[in-house]
Amino acid sequence: MTTERLLGTSSRFVILTGLSGAGKSQAIRALEDLGYFCVDNLPVSLLEAFADGVQSAEAPAQPSAVVADVRDPSFLSEFPNILKKLRVRSSLGTRLIFLDATDEALVRRFSETRRPHPLAPDRSFIEGITEERQRLNGIRQTADYVFDTSKLTVHELRKAFMGLSVEEDSVELVVTVLSFGYKFGVPLEVDVMFDVRFLANPHFQAELRQLSGKDSAVQKYLAGLDSTQKFCEKTSSLLHFLIPEYQAEGKKYLTIGVGCTGGRHRSVYIAERLAAEVTLGAGAGLHVYHRDIGKS
Repeated sequence: MTTERLLGTSSRFVILTGLSGAGKSQAIRALEDLGYFCVDNLPVSLLEAFADGVQSAEAPAQPSAVVADVRDPSFLSEFPNILKKLRVRSSLGTRLIFLDATDEALVRRFSETRRPHPLAPDRSFIEGITEERQRLNGIRQTADYVFDTSKLTVHELRKAFMGLSVEEDSVELVVTVLSFGYKFGVPLEVDVMFDVRFLANPHFQAELRQLSGKDSAVQKYLAGLDSTQKFCEKTSSLLHFLIPEYQAEGKKYLTIGVGCTGGRHRSVYIAERLAAEVTLGAGAGLHVYHRDIGKS
């Protein structure tokens, strides 16, 4: 089974946007490390001209990425129409990535940096965050991918973006199986979610506690549970039905979340197993990402 991801060679132009404080500056630096020509805080009035330059470059051209957001006063009013124009340019392969985070995480970050919120220079952080979230909701719904950065460190964010790069571009549907720990927060980007906290927890087995769901001893322990076998059988059957339906409906990106308490043992094992058992049809690709496997 091949692994396909969001950013491929047909995607020559990536636009990063999202909530202030959600990590756009770190994300653009991660794309720069991936070989993208990057511009932070590009005025929305210059987006089409910048895209013209990207599109006119002779192949193989360096892919480009920009950050555009509410720091530009005209962003909210002009960006939706400009995005529509850019998306009809098939040779450009425009992708919109939206970075999100919880109110709690955003308030903490603004407090730590002591920077004012761009929409609330003379008000509280939470007032600015609430207003921005409401005003960006329509743009968020049009994004090709939504990243919840609430629990990600700078290094984890970079790793996540590295996981989006791809060598092939023939996919019509990108399926991501994402394991996570509920104690670190539910990922905002999940479309279908399974809670596997009903399974016996290897954490309470002293010899398994420091291992993960990718280790054979944990896999053997969980595979020996009758409830594991029944769950995987029924869930694999459900996914075999759901994935082609989503693909037929025209969905481009499907994220399947598998959660346990800490995101280290059960969710990791089940995510790996589901990814191995689900057979994808033509035009669909698979990516597995373990968000919290290294946390404690």
